[in-house]
Amino acid sequence: MRNNVFKMIVLVIHATKIENPKKLNGENPKNIRLFLNLLTLNAMTLLNYLIDLFFPPQCQACKSILTDNEFQICVACRHQLPVTNYHFQQDHPLNHLFFGRIHFVASTSLFYFQKHSRVQTLLHNLKYNQQKSVGTTLGLWLGTEMKISKRFDKIDIIVPVPTHKRRLKKRGYNQVLPFAMAIAKVFDIPCVDTVLIKIKHAKTQVFQTKEERWNSVVHNFQMAKSEVVFGKHVLLVDDLITTGATIEACSKVLLDTGVKHLSLATIAIASSMFR
Repeated sequence: MRNNVFKMIVLVIHATKIENPKKLNGENPKNIRLFLNLLTLNAMTLLNYLIDLFFPPQCQACKSILTDNEFQICVACRHQLPVTNYHFQQDHPLNHLFFGRIHFVASTSLFYFQKHSRVQTLLHNLKYNQQKSVGTTLGLWLGTEMKISKRFDKIDIIVPVPTHKRRLKKRGYNQVLPFAMAIAKVFDIPCVDTVLIKIKHAKTQVFQTKEERWNSVVHNFQMAKSEVVFGKHVLLVDDLITTGATIEACSKVLLDTGVKHLSLATIAIASSMFR
C-alpha cells in the first residue's frame, strides 16, 4: 500500500509537468482532463493512502501491521484463533449446555474464549474501543460458514441480544448488532434489534456464579414487537456465552410470546464452560 502512495504522488506530479499549468489551454484538452481527473477522482484515495502510510492499520487481535491483502485480522491470527466449527457438527458441547431448558434447532459459536487471549482482545476492541467493523468481519466469517453448513437454512429473522439504554447511551451502540447484521447480510434475511428490550441495567456478572447470573438476568428482558417474530424461526445472536443465563432469559421471552423455533449464534463461548 505504501508503494501505491508514491505511485499516486508521481502520477499527480507527472500530470502537472506534462504542460506548465499556466500554459494549459484549449489546445491541450487531454492534459487538462488528466490533471483534473487525478485531482478529483483520486483525492480521497490519495488521502486514504497517506493516512495508512503514517497510521498503518493494525490487526485487531495481535496489533501487528496489516499487509495490503489483510483486513481487520492478519492471516496468522486467522489460522491461530481457536475456532469451534460447531456449525459443521451435528452434536457438540453447546447443544448440551441448554439441554432440558431451551431447544435450539441449530447452535454455534465462532471461537472458544479464554482470558488474556486474542479472542478477548477482539471482543474488547468491539465492545469498548468503537471497533464496530470487528463485529462485521466476524459476522461475515461465521455467517459464510453457517451458510455452507446448511444447518441454519430455515431461519427467518435474526434478533440480537439487546443492551440497556443506559449502557447504549454510554457506549453509543450495541456491540452485538454489527455481528448480527453481517450474518443477516449473508443469509439475506432481516435483522431486527427492536424485538427485545433490556429493562434492567444489571451490574457486571464477571464474578457471579451461574445461579447468581441467572437470578440477575431472568427478569431483565421484555418483548417489544412480538408480531415481528410470531410463528417464525429466530436466530438469537450474542457476543459471548459464559454461563448461558442471558441467552436462556432472552430465549424464554421469545418462546413465551409466539416464536416457533429458535437457533443460536455467538462470537465466542467461554472455554471454562467445558471444564
